[in-house]
Formats: sequence, structure tokens, C-alpha cells
Amino acid sequence: MEDESLHITRRHLPHWTINGATYFVTFRTRNGTLTVREQQLTLEHLKEGNGKYYDLTAAVVMPDHVHLLLTPKEEYSLSRIMRGIKGASARRINAMRHHPGPVWQHESYDRIMRDEDELLEKLEYMLNNPLKAGLTDDPHRYHGWYYDERGYSCRE
Repeated sequence: MEDESLHITRRHLPHWTINGATYFVTFRTRNGTLTVREQQLTLEHLKEGNGKYYDLTAAVVMPDHVHLLLTPKEEYSLSRIMRGIKGASARRINAMRHHPGPVWQHESYDRIMRDEDELLEKLEYMLNNPLKAGLTDDPHRYHGWYYDERGYSCRE
């Protein structure tokens, strides 16, 4: 029997949503890269939404993309959360730059975490992303890294 809470939409990429699911989400800058301060500002914004709109397990903000592991609160859809994250962070970045314009690509990649092994694989990938990119020697101390084990969950 098909899960009645499964919803599938498509723009350029398919988007599957299930109530209570944890998602691995990636979104990219539209052009260019973010400065360290812009990365920190984006991470601060992500942490502000933690516990209000979603439970944020982890985030890594790289110069040209962001990875998230999050579980939306029941009353908020993933698409609404992503519009809020991208819109508010872009406004803050543009205010810092004193220049308007799009910061993020319109669409994001998202994947439902199917089990704990997959979630742990994505968590390890995120942690090591700045190390592999040569941005830090210690990924736990990277300025764009956030981990909250209280947000750790996975739909079984």
C-alpha cells in the first residue's frame, strides 16, 4: 500500500516529501562564491530556524553551496522552509554587499533519508566536505559547520 503522506512534485528535479521525514538538502549559489562572513551569516540564519521551522541535525556552508540535514516541523513544508532559508539569507547577504540580486539558484536537491546508515553517510560526507576542498585541517572547527545531535532523527 502506498504511503498517503508521500507527495511527488517536479520542476527540473523530482521532489519527494513525506511527513516526518529527514532530508539531505543541497543548494548552490547562483553566481560566484560567498565570503567567509557571508557563509557565517547564512549559517547563523540556518541556526535561527532550528527548533522553530525544522530540526536541524547538521549544516555545512561552503563557498558555493550548502548542505543540510533537517526534519521539517509538521506545520511547515520543505518547499516553504527552503524559500524562507534562501530568501532571508539572500536579503541579508545583499544588505551586506550593498547590492541587490539573486544569491541562490532557484531549485534545490533534496533526498529523503531512508535509514540511519544513509543519514550517517550524508553526515560524514558533509563533515568532510570542507576538508576535501582544502578549506580547513579540522572539519569540526570549520566556520561553516554546525551539528546538533538533538536534531538527529531518521524515519524508519
